[in-house]
Amino acid sequence: MARKKVKLAWIANDSTRKVTFKKRKRGLIKKVSELATLCDVKACLILYGTQDQHPSVWPSFQEAARVLNEFRSMPEMEQCKKMMNQEDFLFLRIAKLQEQFRKQDRENRELETSLLMYEGLAGRSLHDVGIEDATSLSWMVEMKTQLVYDRMEHLRKENLASREVEPKMHVPQTVATEKTPMQVAMEELQRQNWFMEVGSTSDQKVKFGSGDEVLPPYNGHCSPWLDPYFPLN
Repeated sequence: MARKKVKLAWIANDSTRKVTFKKRKRGLIKKVSELATLCDVKACLILYGTQDQHPSVWPSFQEAARVLNEFRSMPEMEQCKKMMNQEDFLFLRIAKLQEQFRKQDRENRELETSLLMYEGLAGRSLHDVGIEDATSLSWMVEMKTQLVYDRMEHLRKENLASREVEPKMHVPQTVATEKTPMQVAMEELQRQNWFMEVGSTSDQKVKFGSGDEVLPPYNGHCSPWLDPYFPLN
């Protein structure tokens, strides 16, 4: 079962106030003890009660006096670095709440303007819109339009960048050169089987009778189609 939220106000009933003070004092001492143990910090607690003749001190008078003397020996700037009284705490709390209120009010205004813009796109007449709402609507339309233009420009740059990164296909180009008569004749000879056979046996020895003799070098030809390429002297 959830605990009932306690109203932070002065308790008028004396007995109730005393009981609450004792409970909260024990809880406060427990919290300070846990903080000193868990975080290994030097801490002390001095608590004055309206009905007590002596203040409640934790952990002891000697330890509390040592911590206070160490604190007072520090420079004044260090002492006041994170110090805050009740008035400063309230001012800080009020400033935070005001900032939260302004932020929430700005979000509500943006939602109302967006709703008005969508209603206008749906066909609602905007003749009855006030000057403040019209100004907010104009600002939102310009902002949305600029976002669309920025998105289009971003996509266009990405498209151009992707085209530049794509590897270009390298197509080798062959340059046609005119063949000489000698090259044409040699290609024609290579297509003839008898020429390849003769060339393979040109350097071999041929037997005639009982001895081996070398064929004499070939000085002429008997093919008339070679005349244009090998004219006789």
